[in-house]
Amino acid sequence: MAKTPAQRIKKHGANAAVPQHHLPAVINPSTTRTPQKAQSNSNLILVAGVVASLFLFWYLHLLTLNQLTQLSGGLPMPDSLVGGFDQGFVERLRSAMDGDARGQLNYVHKTAGMLFPLIFGFTWLLLIGTNVARKSLRWALWAVPLLFAGVRLWANSVIDAMMSAATLDGGQIALASGLTVAGWVLLVLSLVVGGAAVFLGRKASSARGGTSGAIPA
Repeated sequence: MAKTPAQRIKKHGANAAVPQHHLPAVINPSTTRTPQKAQSNSNLILVAGVVASLFLFWYLHLLTLNQLTQLSGGLPMPDSLVGGFDQGFVERLRSAMDGDARGQLNYVHKTAGMLFPLIFGFTWLLLIGTNVARKSLRWALWAVPLLFAGVRLWANSVIDAMMSAATLDGGQIALASGLTVAGWVLLVLSLVVGGAAVFLGRKASSARGGTSGAIPA
């Protein structure tokens, strides 16, 4: 029976032959994550986010909300009205939509209506963060998609409350209309901000490339 190292030392003292134990070698002791690889990963996430945002916009505004007009006698949903709406429109819409139809609008707000601003906002934050190096400018540009996501989610909640209220409240209608208009304006501004961020990123890349390729005098 083989003796343990402690038993061998006890029996033979300092002359005991104790076998050496070696830890297994680390397979990959160094990292292979380079700036180029990190940039490539960010680009893949950006592309996926942009594709998801486009799909959700199409699904929400061009498909689902349009289909709901079949339950409202052809009247558009409040979310689709870029210029807002008034109390007369809301009264007609509430009269045309029964409880099930309003429930479907509420369900749309809780699914695609919530996913679109969140995914779009996250994608635009990443787009700006990847292309804009200056911290103060980056935060200023980030404010636009963050505001869009917050305003759009708030508008969903106010519209649902407006549609299900026992009696119409003029202040609530004005708030829902204002948030809807603000959401559309912020969406357009977010697209402009995203384009500006990409332009700044390409400009900075070209400047770095030109500097690195310059031959010193």
